[in-house]
Amino acid sequence: MLTLKIKKIGITANIEKEKIADHVRSLKKWLEDKGVKVFLEMEISRKIAHSNGWKWNELARNAEMVVTLGGDGTMLRTARHLAGHRVPILGINMGNFGYLTEVNLNEIHSTLELMIQGKFLTEKRMMLDVVVKHGKTVSHVGSVLNDVVINRGDLSRMNELEVEVNGAYLTTYKGDGLIVSTPTGSTAYSLSAGGPIVFPGKDLIILNPICPHTLTNRPIIFSDDANLKITLWSKDRGAMLTLDGQRSHKIKSGDAVMVKRSKHPIMLVLSPYRSYAEILRSKLGWGDLPPGAKKRKNA
Repeated sequence: MLTLKIKKIGITANIEKEKIADHVRSLKKWLEDKGVKVFLEMEISRKIAHSNGWKWNELARNAEMVVTLGGDGTMLRTARHLAGHRVPILGINMGNFGYLTEVNLNEIHSTLELMIQGKFLTEKRMMLDVVVKHGKTVSHVGSVLNDVVINRGDLSRMNELEVEVNGAYLTTYKGDGLIVSTPTGSTAYSLSAGGPIVFPGKDLIILNPICPHTLTNRPIIFSDDANLKITLWSKDRGAMLTLDGQRSHKIKSGDAVMVKRSKHPIMLVLSPYRSYAEILRSKLGWGDLPPGAKKRKNA
């Protein structure tokens, strides 16, 4: 448990959410009444017509914690911008709680009361760095918290994806594509494609084929020091490389996508009211706690 009392909080939000401007104004006032200095990210600042918005790098340097209001997509975007800054991120879900946004809207004040007092837990989450090699050109295209996906886009032909691990040839996958995910992303697209659920406390890399032509192609879990090189061999117009479901890049036959653990993890603030196991039960419909089982107590 951290004991640092929080006096500076940054706020970012999904500006498309209904009544988000009202929620941000209310939260800003509530925090300031508690003696907390508030920094609004530029986009949400414009949404509420506030004159003093902060760029992402400024937000990261000045805030002691960043609160996101939205859903898991908002958290993914925030993680991408704050990667490397080690600023704890608290996710507030504007609907039902998510895998990443663990705190519900009706819990926001009680949760932040604990944060302000320094009574909270954080968990380090690994990210992946993604590099694309096209001929002699090597480009860093970004980092992800959830997953890297290579798929055929809107084409109907199979992709051929040659995979090397730490310089050694593994196999060539034929099918719709591949998902490379972190444990955090194991409950996202990878889960829908038949991948394993991996508790996010460990640094591991999951390689999961999408609709493989060969049925013996199964998900593989690598240690965090694995360097993956995935080369596309395709006779048609190429494939799509997608980062966290939010950014896409076109790749061509012969291009290589290299994925490895990022040196810059992020820190997520854990819900004081529910464990990761409870989140899984709720999201996956596994049923209620058995008699005598205990829920997480306030941090």
